[in-house]
Amino acid sequence: MGTEIWSAGLDLGTTSAKAVVFNDAGEVQAEAERFYAVKSPVFGYAEQDPYEIEEAALEAIKEAVTSAPIAAEKLIGIGLSSAMHTLICTDESGEALSPVIIFSDGRAHAEAERLISNGEASALYERTGVPVHPMSPLTKLCWMKNANYQPYLIAERFCSIKDWLLYRWFGEFVVDYGTASASGLFNMQTLQWDELALETAGIKAEQLARPVPPTYTLGPWHTKAAERTGLPVETPVAAGGADGALANIGIGALQPGETAVTIGTSGAVRQLTNTPQTDEAQATFCYAVTEELWLIGGGTNNGGNVLDWLSRTIGDQHEQDAAALLSAAASSTPGANHLLCLPLLHGERAPYWDVKARGSFVGLTNNHSTADMLRAGVEGVVYNLAHVHEALNKHGVPTSAIYANGGFAQSPFWLQLVADIFEQPVEVPVSHQSAAWGAAWFARMAADPKEKLVNIKARVPMEKRLNSRGADRSAYRSAYQSYRRLYEALQPVMHALSEQQSAIESPE
Repeated sequence: MGTEIWSAGLDLGTTSAKAVVFNDAGEVQAEAERFYAVKSPVFGYAEQDPYEIEEAALEAIKEAVTSAPIAAEKLIGIGLSSAMHTLICTDESGEALSPVIIFSDGRAHAEAERLISNGEASALYERTGVPVHPMSPLTKLCWMKNANYQPYLIAERFCSIKDWLLYRWFGEFVVDYGTASASGLFNMQTLQWDELALETAGIKAEQLARPVPPTYTLGPWHTKAAERTGLPVETPVAAGGADGALANIGIGALQPGETAVTIGTSGAVRQLTNTPQTDEAQATFCYAVTEELWLIGGGTNNGGNVLDWLSRTIGDQHEQDAAALLSAAASSTPGANHLLCLPLLHGERAPYWDVKARGSFVGLTNNHSTADMLRAGVEGVVYNLAHVHEALNKHGVPTSAIYANGGFAQSPFWLQLVADIFEQPVEVPVSHQSAAWGAAWFARMAADPKEKLVNIKARVPMEKRLNSRGADRSAYRSAYQSYRRLYEALQPVMHALSEQQSAIESPE
């Protein structure tokens, strides 16, 4: 294949599509990003226009490809990454009958509660590795069935945004193992659609895409789609995977114990493992990635979006950018002068899996400043991830190394908080496009059967390593132990307030 191999990754996130061209060393040579909206017409809804996402993806690919320092035909392939838990109802020809319903849509909360209360959730979790929660397509399908949701009633197929785009661009209805596994409908052991989950959702396997490994190659492109991207129609595309697993791969966190910590809009703590593993408390997930690799960990609803909320509510009106807010937070002391924030503004997935969870400040006095409140909010996000990390280490391999990715990896203050609160060094990669690089690597593996997954590690250069500071540990240890008691203590009040809020904000 020659010595210089160029590949690309398309990362379909919650708010944007990013296309990135990489050289042989994994260095970014060109990138482009296009944004799309999340619509919430009614309280609890979180929807997107699939056609808007398609436009964004095609435009991002074209800009990245045309601005790259090599001709488009030199690319050995493109790999795809996408956010998990999306759901679209389509007709037989693949036209969308519904919006894209994304992970943060909460309409399936009653179905999730029913499955938990009647004991079905435990059986489903043991088979699929997905805790029952309104985020999952499984519970969304249950809601659609029980609500007589019109698109569900007339749909011929159900798919994720990535499956939908692949069908429109190539005419094949396939889904990678990771995206399928995150749906709650996929058996993590057999790597096939799970009969119990399908029965629960009221659908058939024939209505879902065919599961394939991440190196499965699609092509040629439909002519119109290829023209929109500037790619030759014969450019191969690898099915790729879900963004969480690909982020681990793209930062080289491949071995058991190598833990990726992500803070973007939301957050996550993840490890790759050679065997499927579930958690007796159902606090963590287990998703298939390949025939020999699984992803374990937990994703949170609350990350950088907490900082966004703080900027709108208590930040200085003239300095609301993230850097200024974090600088203000850093001016407070470790532990935020004994102020705690439970940052559950959007309900929560791991470790509580509680759509009715709500946020709070605890310990607030008239001596606390805006800087203290900002720091407490940011520390709360990291404490929550530390709780997920604690749950993961109970049944996974104890963490040997932490790798950072997501927007927070560009903030020295936030990175130092993770190192100090987790009490472990944090490795920071040069590139922040880890999911796209993981997707591009599967395109390389698809093009060259001799290429191995482990070889990517040598092509992930690290920018820096932050060590845990012993001087701050005692303050954080004390604050974290207090934080760990907050959720259980406040749960009854949070649930009561959540129900009152829903009654006010929901339509009659």
